Amino acid sequence: METRSAKLIVNKSGGTASEKSKTYRVTIPNSWVEQLGISEDNREIELSFDGTEITVRRKQTMQEYKDTHNSNKLLQLQFFHGDSLCTTILADETAEKVLIENHTSDPLYTAFGVNDDPDWQDYQSFLEERCIPKSRAGLQEYLNAIGVDEYQPLEIIRKTKGRMAEDRSWLEVTEL
Repeated sequence: METRSAKLIVNKSGGTASEKSKTYRVTIPNSWVEQLGISEDNREIELSFDGTEITVRRKQTMQEYKDTHNSNKLLQLQFFHGDSLCTTILADETAEKVLIENHTSDPLYTAFGVNDDPDWQDYQSFLEERCIPKSRAGLQEYLNAIGVDEYQPLEIIRKTKGRMAEDRSWLEVTEL
């Protein structure tokens, strides 16, 4: 492993940020960036922080994630509006990680709107939004009617395809 020392570049934040706000940047050696497979055309990265260390890596595609993560709880959800596939969601229930690929540029029809990098909580909220509300009167009768024992959004979506009366969107769930 190669190690180098560097200094952070500190800038004052602009716009509507508070007057004491700052942004921090670091310069990464070109050879490291090339080894990561990052280029001007493909420069999305993933940052991780464990409380003491920051890790920088190239953001994996869905296929790369599928190929390298042998989770026993990997799901693919396809979110449609009518007949059009709008978003593919890869959900790793073991690692609680979500990757998405939007197939339309219209945020009204994507699963997470303008959010291109949803976290696990965003995913859980999305699933609940595609179900009957948990506080709905007669919930237990509804669950019994569709063959679900308790309120579990993913199980409800498996039965109902996440169809809602007020829109034409729906989901297809596949275990990988």
